[in-house]
Amino acid sequence: MRASRLDQLWSSIADAGREFVRRRLGSRRRPIGVLCRDLLSVRGEASTLALAREVLEAWRAMSEAERREFFLLLAREFGPDIDAVKRAAEAYAAAPGPRTLAELRRVSESPRLELFRRLNTAPGGPRTIVEMRALLLRWIASAPELAELDADLHHLLASWFNPGFLTLTRIDWGSPASLLEKLKNYEKVHQLRALEDFKRRLAKDRRCFAFFHPVLPDEPLIFVQIALTSGLADRIQPLIDPSEPVASPADADTAIFYSISNCQEGLRGVTLGNFLIKLVVATLQSELPHIATFATLSPVPGFARWLEQTIAENRLRLSESERGLLERLADPDWHEDPATAEALRPLLTALCAWYLVRARRNGRPIDPVARFHLGNGARLERVNWLADLSRKGLAESYGIMVNYAYDPSRIEQNHELYVEGEVVHARAVEKLVTAAARLVEPVFLPVSAQTIS
Repeated sequence: MRASRLDQLWSSIADAGREFVRRRLGSRRRPIGVLCRDLLSVRGEASTLALAREVLEAWRAMSEAERREFFLLLAREFGPDIDAVKRAAEAYAAAPGPRTLAELRRVSESPRLELFRRLNTAPGGPRTIVEMRALLLRWIASAPELAELDADLHHLLASWFNPGFLTLTRIDWGSPASLLEKLKNYEKVHQLRALEDFKRRLAKDRRCFAFFHPVLPDEPLIFVQIALTSGLADRIQPLIDPSEPVASPADADTAIFYSISNCQEGLRGVTLGNFLIKLVVATLQSELPHIATFATLSPVPGFARWLEQTIAENRLRLSESERGLLERLADPDWHEDPATAEALRPLLTALCAWYLVRARRNGRPIDPVARFHLGNGARLERVNWLADLSRKGLAESYGIMVNYAYDPSRIEQNHELYVEGEVVHARAVEKLVTAAARLVEPVFLPVSAQTIS
């Protein structure tokens, strides 16, 4: 409601400013690059809003090819003046002080930052800018010259969508149907076939929370689904099966975070998830003080790819029998043979533990989910065999899932250890890492890790 009134106010101001713009710049339609330069040159509030709305209307009318050219234009012609930056840097080096430093900061900032700030004030501006970045991210790999433009957009969005501005909302079956439909479509971890399937995930032994921004009140930014259970969950199917009986929250002692989904691709890289988990933990502690354990049941999306590549590069010391066992994974139904599954269990769980604790890139765990939870202050608690028998789960990690435990009293300490390069993990995980050592050492050098009982 607030955002709607604000859009109405902006629209009325923009309508008033349209006549000022026409008198100053004429009524002839101008290319979007010219519009952007005009937007940066005007000073009046009404004129700014009128031009910002015109730029966004032009953007919405563009084809995908035209939008790509627009991004390239912003990257080429709306960056900082390098000569001015050099002069300001030389002036600061010659006479360091507040005045020369302020000038250096001023000329170092890209004009496109101010352009996007002005576009943000137009009706629908925040939503459109998030959509712009989502499209931009698709082209970064093939057009590296857009990287600085993306860095500018990320900088702005990270400040505009600071968690301090967000509101935490509990979602239940009584929430608006339009919102539930959006959440169903945004669910990326354990997809929902129909909206009715969502009903079980919103029952009294489940919780769902989402972050919203005041200017996008109908658009969830990120949401988390939680199961209230007795003990650590070691399989995902019972948590998401619509036919599972509903339990009493009073009988639960554990909150399992089993799905976290980012809803807005344009906010990729903007820190939201860690604040969401911490705030939800605090909320659950207040609502359900008998809940003693907070943990995840998380996928290991990079494990199968890492193992296949490691084997292909002959970086494991496997016996003939072990190599033969791993070759059975080529059969898509390998997990349905109890003997094969049991034979593979010690080998794959040990290698998965090694992958999570020891395998690194740039000093951090390779696995993206591990980086998220460990960096957020969790502890790697347990490796669960055949925990996800979905096609996706088997393809990504041979069905393995892991528990990351969030101990409220140790979250900050674990985070600091992670920053220093340590992966905090339980003794049960360390036993698996030790078992894997004969297969991978000395090919992989050990890295810092801390084991906690």
